[in-house]
Amino acid sequence: MSDKSRNQLFIASCVALTVTSMTFAIRAGMIEPLGVEFGLDNQQLGIIISTAFWGFPLAVILGSWLVDYVGMKSMVVIAFACHILGIVLTIFSGGFWGLFFSTLLIGIANGSVEAACNPLVATIYPNDKTTKLNHFHLWFPGGIVIGGLVAYFLGADMLNWGWKLQMATMLIPAVIYGYLFLKLDFPKTERIANNISDGEMYKSILSPLFLFMVVCMFGTAVTELGINQWIGVLLDSATDNALLLLVFISLIMALGRGFAGQVVHRISTTGVLLFSAVFAALGLFLMSTLTGGALFFGAAVFAVGVTYFWPTMIGFVAEYIPKSGALGLGLIGGAGMFAVSIFQPFIGKIYDSNMIAALPEGADMSEYAKAAVGSEMAVAYGEAQLVAGPAILSTMVIIPIVLIVAFAGLHFYMKKK
Repeated sequence: MSDKSRNQLFIASCVALTVTSMTFAIRAGMIEPLGVEFGLDNQQLGIIISTAFWGFPLAVILGSWLVDYVGMKSMVVIAFACHILGIVLTIFSGGFWGLFFSTLLIGIANGSVEAACNPLVATIYPNDKTTKLNHFHLWFPGGIVIGGLVAYFLGADMLNWGWKLQMATMLIPAVIYGYLFLKLDFPKTERIANNISDGEMYKSILSPLFLFMVVCMFGTAVTELGINQWIGVLLDSATDNALLLLVFISLIMALGRGFAGQVVHRISTTGVLLFSAVFAALGLFLMSTLTGGALFFGAAVFAVGVTYFWPTMIGFVAEYIPKSGALGLGLIGGAGMFAVSIFQPFIGKIYDSNMIAALPEGADMSEYAKAAVGSEMAVAYGEAQLVAGPAILSTMVIIPIVLIVAFAGLHFYMKKK
């Protein structure tokens, strides 16, 4: 394959991943407006959000199994069709079920992008997998920065264009990546090109090392995506603009992934994972205790921690368990999204419980949420948010602490091996 073809495939993959991540950022800014417009509580919103996360593993696992046989281009076509349909149906949704199914379609689209593009990047860059996967996944936080800025500038605080028009902006990059991929030829997946049998692939994904990485992926995905998806709600009263806090975190992540080559080569893949867990734990603790401008310092530490989690987990499997093929990469990504899908309704329910406990006895939370700015009810609601959000973050610290122990063991095991 020529360098020109390789670069074109990589660029198209990055645009596709940008659409995937824009859905996360724009949806994060839509959570409260959707709740108010359709009368949905936080548990219902958590269920809607979770459909994207379990639609993702459904698509990425099934797609990663099929991609060796139907080809990576077929998976890209599925992703494009589901992105367009999911975005349009979201815009025209009239309530809970419309949002449920349209968000599910977007989740399937996002999973199909990963099912096609992770093995594509690993195939076209066989000698530098972890670095190039980090460069590819740079566009996940990069897309969140773009989507977050779209949500901020088109939102109520600025132009007040509404959430439907914010969703519509994603049609532009979706059409672009569809056009770019349409005219390109795709290589065979690495496993098929190297004649690795199905038996060898299945043996690899049942190995103790692979299963250990699947369990660790539960924790890394929940720490990164679970928190980022709710940050606009959890820290709304602790800072002037929680959505810009998400943009700030994502910008640091994008910059960090741009320097992944130097970091991985200096520290090693397992060393990066251990380093990430330490900073993620510290960052969550700081975000649960700081307020105002100081909260951005805690967010910066947290961002450094979660920067390399997702792509380095996938890179580890691609490098150290290569016979698992596209299915191995899909299973590791699908495991992460599945864990996040379970986490979303849980955090919504806990947040509601914390809010109710912090409000006056017998208070109707929906009435307090709609109260006029400056009223006694609005002030009480803001004070409840100030307590409820950080309380969840302080509880979440336990997950990266467990990961510190797990990755320390992995680091010394791989070093010895």
